[in-house]
Amino acid sequence: MPSVEGMTTTYAPVPAAPAGVPARRHLRQLGIDTQYVLFGFPIGLVTVVLCLTGFALGVGMVIIWVGLPLLAGTLAMSRGLAHLERLRIGPVLRRRIAHPRYRTARSGGWVGRLLSPLADAQSWLDLVHGVFRFIPSTIAFGVVLTWWAAALIGLSYPAWDWVVPHPPENLELPELLGLPDSAVTRIAVNLIIGAFFALTLFPVVRGAALLEAQFARGLLSGVAELRRQVADANAARDTAQEQRAAAVSAEATALRKLERDIHDGPQQRLVRLAMDLGRAEQQFGTDPEAARATVAEALHQTRETLDELRALSRGIAPPILVDRGLQAALTALAGRCTVPVDLDAPALDRLAPEVESTAYFVVAEALTNVAKHSHASEVQVSVQRLATGLLVTVADDGVGGASLAKGHGLAGLDDRVKAAGGVLSVESPDGAGTRLTAALPL
Repeated sequence: MPSVEGMTTTYAPVPAAPAGVPARRHLRQLGIDTQYVLFGFPIGLVTVVLCLTGFALGVGMVIIWVGLPLLAGTLAMSRGLAHLERLRIGPVLRRRIAHPRYRTARSGGWVGRLLSPLADAQSWLDLVHGVFRFIPSTIAFGVVLTWWAAALIGLSYPAWDWVVPHPPENLELPELLGLPDSAVTRIAVNLIIGAFFALTLFPVVRGAALLEAQFARGLLSGVAELRRQVADANAARDTAQEQRAAAVSAEATALRKLERDIHDGPQQRLVRLAMDLGRAEQQFGTDPEAARATVAEALHQTRETLDELRALSRGIAPPILVDRGLQAALTALAGRCTVPVDLDAPALDRLAPEVESTAYFVVAEALTNVAKHSHASEVQVSVQRLATGLLVTVADDGVGGASLAKGHGLAGLDDRVKAAGGVLSVESPDGAGTRLTAALPL
C-alpha cells in the first residue's frame, strides 16, 4: 500500500516566499553554474587528452591484441569520468540524473570481465562524450569568463582608474565612441558597460552552463532516461490493464451477488405472495375469515419484500449517497449495522462519484462481513481526506482471519478498489481482529 505519511487533511494556504528568496536562489544558481563551467574546462581538457590517447593507442595496437585491453581500460576510465560528470550536472539541471546500467560479463572468467566494456554501448557513449566534451566546455568557458571579467572590471573601474596611465597619444574608450576623453567620461562609460554585463550575467552564464550540461546529459544519461520512460509507460499500461480486469471482475461479482440475492430473497417472497393471494381468492367464498388472515399475511410479505428491494437498491446506487454525500451515507450505514460502530467521518466536499461510491462500498462490505463473521463487539470506521487521496479504514475487535485471496469474501472488494485506481490492504491475524484499509486516489 502506498505510504501516506506526512499528508494532512486540511488545505492551508501556501505562504508567500520572502522577497529576498528569489534573489538568493538566483545568486546560488549563478555560483553553481559558474563553478561548473570554470571547473569543466580543465576537467574537459584532461578528459579529452586521456580518452584520445587511450583510444588511439588501443586502436593502433589492436592488431597485436594488446590494443583490446587498452581499449577496454580506456572505456572503463571513461565510465568513471562520466560518473563524475553526472554528479556535476545534477545541480545545474536541478534534477537527479539517471545512472545507466552497464553491461557486465556473466561468463568467460576474468577475460570476459576485462573486455566486457567493449560490448557495452553506454561505455562507447561515455568515450564519445570524453572526446567531444571539450567543444561545449571551451565555448561555455570563454563566454562565462568574458562576462564575469567585463562585469567585474567595468563595475570596479572607478576604484583603479587613477592608477592607470593615460598618455595623450593613446586612444581611450570614450574617444573611440566619439566622446571627450576625461576621467568622468571614462568612469561613466566603463560603469555602463559593467552594468550591462552584470545585468545579463545570470542568463548568459545559465545558458552557457545549460549548453554544456545538456550535451553531457544527452550522451551520458539519454539512453537510461529513455529506457526509464519506456519502463514507466509499460508499468502504466500494465496498471491500466489490471484496473480494467479488476473493473470487469468487480462488475461480474456484483451482478452474480445481485442475482443470488434477488433469487434467494424477493423472488422467493414474490412466489409465496402469489400463492397466498391465490389461496385467499379461493377462500373468499367459503371462509372469509381465513381469506382475510391470508391477505394480512400477504401484506406482511409485501412489506418485507419492499424492504429487501430497498436494501438491494442501496447496494446498487444508494440514493442518500447521491443526494447528500459520503458522510450522510456512512452515517446511515453505521446506524443499520448490528454491531456498534464508532464512525469518524468529517464533512467533506463532494468528491468524484466513483470515489464516493467505492468508499461507500468498502465500508458497506466491511460492515457486512463484521456482522456475519467477525463476532466483534465494536467496529471503528475512519475516513480521512489526505493530500493525494482518500483513506478509508475499518477496524474491529473480532476473531480475525480475513484474507484478500481469491475465493474469500473480500476478493471482489479488492477488485472494486483496484478498478478505482486504489489499493486495499487487510491486517487480520487470528484472534486479533481485522483492520481493512483502502487508499483511493482523488
